[in-house]
Order: sequence, then structure tokens, then C-alpha cells
Amino acid sequence: MPAPQEPQDPKQQDPAVDTSEQMEVNQEQAAADDTNEQGVEAQSDEDWATLLSETQEKVAQYHDELLRARAETENIRRRAQDDVAKARKFGTESFAESLIPVKDSLEAALALTEQTADAWKEGVEATLRQLNTAFERNLLKDVAPAQGDKFDPHLHQAISSVPSEFPEGTVVQLLQKGYTIADRVLRPALVMVSSGKTAA
Repeated sequence: MPAPQEPQDPKQQDPAVDTSEQMEVNQEQAAADDTNEQGVEAQSDEDWATLLSETQEKVAQYHDELLRARAETENIRRRAQDDVAKARKFGTESFAESLIPVKDSLEAALALTEQTADAWKEGVEATLRQLNTAFERNLLKDVAPAQGDKFDPHLHQAISSVPSEFPEGTVVQLLQKGYTIADRVLRPALVMVSSGKTAA
């Protein structure tokens, strides 16, 4: 009587079957991996294409803004040049207009053949007042330091330095008035400056 067969352990089945099944699983996994890689590559290509498109749009936008900024800068520069030219023109016209009455007064005075000294003096004083008014209208001011005023190298020009009773570095005598226009020096005042008292 043959001996009864023991049931086979599922783990001890035919190794050829296990190998075949494992190969099929590996092939399926490899196919799935290939599909995933292709999907990732396709997605990556789409991302790069989108990024490139967005970058190109930004470059075009920045280029357009740059051109606009350059055009605006050029317009501002031209307007500034026009404003400066107009300011010079109108400034000259205003100054010339204010001097016309002075010229009229001088010509009228010369046209008179018989005048007394007092009349001449009165006419000259009136003309000087007109000239001072013209200077004031155009921001033209005298620079006339008095004796004892501190020497200012920005407004004064020292012709010589002399000993005097005034402190050193102060004005002793005004030789010629200076002038400023809108706080800019047209001509410095010519002065003599004290070098201090001489030693006894």
C-alpha cells in the first residue's frame, strides 16, 4: 500500500513558475516606469515651453517699457532746453524793457540846450532812480561794503592790504561797487583791506 502524500507547501511550488511570474511582474513594472518617465518628460517639456513663453512676453514688455522711458526722457530733455532758451529770451527782454525809460530820460536831457546846474543834477538823479528801479525789477543788487565790514572773498576783491585802526580782515575803503544778480556775483566789489594796527 503506497504511503500517503504530504500536501505541498505553497512556498515550495515549482520555481520555474515563480520565475515566470516574477518576470511578468518586472516587465509590467518596467513598462509602468517607462510610462511614468515619458509622462514626466512630457510634463517637463510643457513646463519649459510655458516658462519660455512667459519669459519672452516679459522681455517684450520690458523692451517696450524701455523704449517708452527713453522717449519720455528725450521729451523731458527737449522741454528743458526749450524752457531754458525761453527763460533767457524773456529775461533779456524784461531787462531791456526796464532800461528803455532810462535811455529816454538821457536822450531828453541831452536834447535840452539850456539848463542850470541844479536842473541837470535833478535830471541825473531822476534817471538814476529809474535805473535803480530797473535793477531791482531784475534782481540786480549793489555790493557796497562799509568801513569795518568783514571782508568776504565771495563778494569782495582785495586790491591791497593796509595798516589801519580797523580790525585785521575788515574793509578799510570801497574803491568800486560790485553787483549780484539773483545771488550770483556779476562783479565783486573792489576794496582795500585792513592788516591791523601797526606796532608802536
